[in-house]
Amino acid sequence: MASPLLQVSVVAADREVWSGSANMVVAKTTEGEIGILPGHQPMLAILASGEVRVTLADGSKIVANAEGGFLSVEHNTVQVVASAAELVS
Repeated sequence: MASPLLQVSVVAADREVWSGSANMVVAKTTEGEIGILPGHQPMLAILASGEVRVTLADGSKIVANAEGGFLSVEHNTVQVVASAAELVS
């Protein structure tokens, strides 16, 4: 049986930046950097400006710069809602 994946969405105020399935999300919050894995307890955190790193099932990474906003986790769903966000090439 495959381990569960996180369903992740990274959105800016004006558009969705990225969404998909992932093994892990790492984001910078006002309390410090946090890593989210499948099965994480529900939480809500205030984002600090910085990178949001999403590790996909194949090991590749998606990186977005996010400015302000929040991160929520519930039932293996991670939502990053930022006032501004864009993918880093």
